[in-house]
Amino acid sequence: MMLVATSVRASAIEGVGVFAVDFIPAGTPIWALDERFDKVFTEEEVATFPKNVQEYFERYGYPHMERDGFVVLELDNGRFMNHGLKPNTDFTRPDIGYAIADIHPGEELICNYFEFDRYFRGFDVAEPAYKSATNGAGAG
Repeated sequence: MMLVATSVRASAIEGVGVFAVDFIPAGTPIWALDERFDKVFTEEEVATFPKNVQEYFERYGYPHMERDGFVVLELDNGRFMNHGLKPNTDFTRPDIGYAIADIHPGEELICNYFEFDRYFRGFDVAEPAYKSATNGAGAG
């Protein structure tokens, strides 16, 4: 769940992204995993949905950092955060994300998917992380 005010709009990185509404000082918590708002599904549950919904999970879901076999799907703007190798956020903890630099109004919040998705191998891989880990495709 995003803890700071954000908006979603066109991004130079990919499609749309998450942008700060207000100034966010470095060190500010910007996101927290809250299962009342961020939904957690088993991989088996994801497999029961129609193909179009499974594709939604592939794009916006990611494996839970501490619970093998579970997928997190954020319900707010957080699901639109783009990946970058020089992020302005830190998502190395499973329960909270922080700004690691001052983020100004209108600036895109960028995270490094490698920090929280143990199976992420980059965008040249078609399989989602949670499927790659369970279908023998070889998670990295």
